[in-house]
Amino acid sequence: MASNAPAHDWREAKRRSAREAIVEAAWELVAEEGLAGLSIRELAKRAGITTPTVYAYFDSKHAIYDAMFGQAAEEFVDLMWSPYGTDDPEQELRIGVRRFLDYCTSNVPRYQLLFQRTIPGFEPSPESFAHSLRSYEHLLKRLKGIGVTDQRLVDMWTAMSTGLVDQQISNDPGGDRWSRLIDDFVDMFLAYARTQGTSATAKSKPTKRRART
Repeated sequence: MASNAPAHDWREAKRRSAREAIVEAAWELVAEEGLAGLSIRELAKRAGITTPTVYAYFDSKHAIYDAMFGQAAEEFVDLMWSPYGTDDPEQELRIGVRRFLDYCTSNVPRYQLLFQRTIPGFEPSPESFAHSLRSYEHLLKRLKGIGVTDQRLVDMWTAMSTGLVDQQISNDPGGDRWSRLIDDFVDMFLAYARTQGTSATAKSKPTKRRART
């Protein structure tokens, strides 16, 4: 059994490397053609392999999207969990929104895959979605730091923050018309939140299969 281990490890490493190369080529392709423009034939061409070889590593286009989702979600949660350099929960909230908006506006296909339902019929696998749950847990932690535990307020926060991103991407790409409103947005949310009770506790996971900010 021990003599077979090196060969098994080599094959697994080769498979992992091949999958990573395909996913990287997929991101390059959707950056040019849009998330829904992923073509297996073009993907194979860019990756320098044949179409059957792509299917040897991914059994469907949705499987490729799932690998992309998992990678993007892991990147996102690492970003949102990295140190904020402050003990002020309100300041941390502002930094978190800025990180979210900067990530999404500079990685539009990633934003669409993580936060929208751009691909009909696609749902991330439990393994890929686990990273999204971690980012949502971090959101709950940040909101709890300012006393917000009501699910209504959590839902309001996600709706408003993604609204800022949508407007920036759709109506002023590369600009700052909506990103410059972050402090106003946080101030407005905090002012309203302070007038509300916290009778309903936020849920431990999103109600829809998408990441949260």
